[in-house]
Parts: sequence; structure tokens; C-alpha cells
Amino acid sequence: MSLTTAARVRPEGQEHFSISEVVSFTGLSAHTLRWYERIGLLNDVHRSHTGQRLYTNDDLDWLDFVRKLRLTGMPVADMVRYAELVRAGDQTMTERTQLFREHREVVKQQIADLQTTLAVLDFKIEFYEGVASGCTP
Repeated sequence: MSLTTAARVRPEGQEHFSISEVVSFTGLSAHTLRWYERIGLLNDVHRSHTGQRLYTNDDLDWLDFVRKLRLTGMPVADMVRYAELVRAGDQTMTERTQLFREHREVVKQQIADLQTTLAVLDFKIEFYEGVASGCTP
């Protein structure tokens, strides 16, 4: 499932979710969820007495944030570094801020590039609509 696919809304009042429910809520694959846990991007996933992963609402909120970072193109290594900084505590706020400031510049450039591309697409659409309606450029 793609990152832009609409995920199912999670039910209110429920505190623990199976991996299949999290797949449904987030659009991430079970493989990706396990990988996130393995690389330290998702920390301390609770387990049932049978060893089954039990995700919390906090885990789902974190995954939603990670999804947003992925949409911006943030490298996984930077996301893992951010997760490590969060776990290290409040004394890392300056480093976290710097990490996001640097990535914000990358996102601003992506937006500028997309705006330029959008202008080209708009021009082409206007051109082809003009040709189709019998107007010559």
C-alpha cells in the first residue's frame, strides 16, 4: 500500500492493536513495522503473553509522524537518529531542532521544485486546451 493511501480510522477507547490492525490503520506493511522495530525507529513494542506484538495509541501516533517524515523524503538514518534523540531525553532538544531545521530546508527546496514543475504542467494544459479548442498559440 502506498504512503498516500487513506488509512482506516482507529477505534476510540481501544488501547492495544495487533500488527494486522496497525497495517490497516497506517497502510504500512507488517514487514515494514517489524523492520522499523528492528532498526530502532519504533521502540519497545509491547508483547502479549504469547509473544504477539501489541501496539499502543502512542505507537500509532509515532508511526503517523514517521509517515509524514517519509513523505518529505527524510532519510531513514535521520529518522532513526531522531528516535534515538527522543529516547535520550530533553537534553537533546537542541540537536532535534537542528535536525529538523536542516531537513526543513530540503523540504522547502522540494516545494519550490514542485511549484516549478506545476507551472510547467499548467502551461502544457493551457497550451493543449487551446489547441483543442482551435486557438493557436
